[in-house]
Amino acid sequence: MTGGKFRAVTLGTITAALLLTSGLSGCSSMAEKVRRGDVPVENFSAEQIFERGEYELNRRQHDEAARYFGEVERLYPYSDWAKRSLIMQAYAYHAGKDYENSRSSAQRFIDYYPTDDDAAYAQYLLALSYYDQIDEVGRDQGLTFQALQSLRAVIERYPDSEYARSSVLKFELAFDHLAAKEMEIGRYYLRHKNYAAAVNRFRVVVEDFQTTTHTAEALHRLVEAYLSLGLNDEAQTAGAILGYNFQGTEWYEDSYKLLTRRGLEMKSRGDNWLAKIYRQMLKGRWL
Repeated sequence: MTGGKFRAVTLGTITAALLLTSGLSGCSSMAEKVRRGDVPVENFSAEQIFERGEYELNRRQHDEAARYFGEVERLYPYSDWAKRSLIMQAYAYHAGKDYENSRSSAQRFIDYYPTDDDAAYAQYLLALSYYDQIDEVGRDQGLTFQALQSLRAVIERYPDSEYARSSVLKFELAFDHLAAKEMEIGRYYLRHKNYAAAVNRFRVVVEDFQTTTHTAEALHRLVEAYLSLGLNDEAQTAGAILGYNFQGTEWYEDSYKLLTRRGLEMKSRGDNWLAKIYRQMLKGRWL
C-alpha cells in the first residue's frame, strides 16, 4: 500500500485489502525482527506497520492485526495512517469477535473524525458489535436495545451510505427479537395460569411491536387469557382485530373456535384498550 490520498473504507475495499498479498513479503521478516528484539517497532514507518496489520488480517490473526494498527496510532498519532489504522483496528477486533474493543475503537474514530468519510462505517461497526451478540431469545435484551439505538444512528445520520439499507434490515430483525422475548415471557405466564401477567406481555407486543411477525399470535394469546379471566368483551375485541388483519392465519382460526364454542363473536365490544386500537385500525392508524 502506498502513501498519498486515502480512499474511504468500505466493505468492498476491506475485502480487497485482505486478498492482497503482493507487497507484503517483507512483513514476515519485519515481525521476526520485532519479536526477537533486533529492531524495535518504533524503527518502522507508519506504512510498514499498517501493512503488517493487513498481513495479520489476511492470516486471520485478528488480535495481532489490531495490535499493529494500534501501534500506528500510538507512534504516528497525527498521521493519515493513524486515522486509517483506527478504523481497521475496529474491524480487526470485530472480525475476531472482540466486540467490546471493537466498540471502543469505532467510538474513538467517531469522536475524533466525525465528518470523515469512514465515520458511517465506524458507526455501522459500532452497531454490529451489539447486533452480532443477539444470538437467542433468552439472552439479556439490553444488547438488543443498544443495537437498535446504534442502528438507528446509522440510518438517521448516514441515510445515503451503503450501510443504511443493511442497518434497516438489521433494525427490523432486532425489533422482532424484542417482540419475541415478550412473547416468550407471556407464554410462560399463560402456561402457569398467571393470566394478568400474560396479558401485560402480550399487550406490549400489540401496542409497541405491532409491525412484527408476532402480532397475530399475541392477539390470539390475549383471547385465551381474557377468556380465562372471564373478560369476554376484551377477548371478543382481540378476535375482531385478528379477523380484520390476520384472517388467513392459524391464530385467527384458533381464536374463532375458542370464541364460537362459547357463543361469542369476533366483534369489538366495550371501551377497553383493545377497542381503542380497533377504532384506530378502522381509521388506518394501526399497523
